[in-house]
Amino acid sequence: MNISERKVYRRILGPVYDNEKENWRILTTKEIYAIVKKPTITETISLNRLLWLGHTQRIEENRIPESVLYMNLETTRLRGRPRNRWQDEVREGGRIGGGEGWQEKVHNSEEWKKLLIMARNCRILHMPME
Repeated sequence: MNISERKVYRRILGPVYDNEKENWRILTTKEIYAIVKKPTITETISLNRLLWLGHTQRIEENRIPESVLYMNLETTRLRGRPRNRWQDEVREGGRIGGGEGWQEKVHNSEEWKKLLIMARNCRILHMPME
C-alpha cells in the first residue's frame, strides 16, 4: 500500500530539477514525506484500527461489535505462513503505540484519545522507510 501511495504522490508532485546534475529526477521517499507531512496509509489504518478497538472495549457486552470482536470461528487455517489476524495487528499496534499498560488505558476514553494523538504526532506506528 505504501508503494502505491508514494507512486500517487510522485505523480502529483512531479519531477524535480536537480541543479548539481543538471537534469530532472523523481523525488525520493524521504523528500516525499518531508513535503507531504501526513501519516502514511498504513499509519492511518493502524490508528483507525486502534480507535475501533477502544470503541468496542467501552461499549456494553451484549452488543454485536463486542461479541464479534471476541468470536472464535471453528475453522482450520490454510497451509503455509499464517496470515495476521485483526486481533494480532491490534495487539501489536497497541503495544507499539501505548507501551506496556495500553490495555488499561482503553477503558478510559480521554486517556485513549491522548495516547492515539501522541502516536499519530510521533509517527510511532509504521515509520516510513529511511
